[in-house]
Amino acid sequence: MSILIVYDSLYSNTEKVAQTIGAVLRNHEDVITLRVSEVKPEQFSGLKLLIVGSPTQRFKPTIAISNMLAGIPRNGLKGIRVAAFDTRLTQVEISKTPVLAFFVKLLGNVYAAKSIADRVKEKGGELVVPPEGFYVDGMEGPLSQGELERAAGWAGQILASM
Repeated sequence: MSILIVYDSLYSNTEKVAQTIGAVLRNHEDVITLRVSEVKPEQFSGLKLLIVGSPTQRFKPTIAISNMLAGIPRNGLKGIRVAAFDTRLTQVEISKTPVLAFFVKLLGNVYAAKSIADRVKEKGGELVVPPEGFYVDGMEGPLSQGELERAAGWAGQILASM
């Protein structure tokens, strides 16, 4: 296997994004797309590229994604290219909840993708594209219109960087 896409998904939105990215990359590389609960540590060995995605929950990745990343040894991703994405609320949805809008304004880029990117870089991974967020309408989704097309475009950027 040369590319592993690992994701967690609560309402299937992040899963749809991961599957779309996998479909684009599969045309050019050997790709496996797995829910985080199905990943085994030995699957990180020999990778060319690791992509990790999570819904943003309380300004960070899910516990399952965080635990998986914590379990990767220091320099465990050395020599592996990495990319990170998340699903998140639109600014319109954030604005509907004043407390949430306040914290987003106060804290800045408080989404799962940035946290994932920072963690995989700490483990020795080489970030190939900036972390990306894909928007959902409401807490449970669905994905906003055009987001799967954006995910396919982002996958194309990853291919171009390889």
